[in-house]
Amino acid sequence: MTKTILVEGMSCQHCVKAVESALKELTEVNKVEVDLSLNKVVVEGEDLVEEKLIEAIEEAGYEVKNII
Repeated sequence: MTKTILVEGMSCQHCVKAVESALKELTEVNKVEVDLSLNKVVVEGEDLVEEKLIEAIEEAGYEVKNII
């Protein structure tokens, strides 16, 4: 399963690492790819729960705009 998440507030590599780390802590997440230029995060994993993904990103200090 793959989810594409549009995130606001990321502006540097530190932001990328913070979002990656927050999402990788979730046991159901297998892979995270962050595209800083598009403010997009692609998450791959099993049984991904959108609410958990949103919570992890927002706890890291960023705002989820949409999940595709």
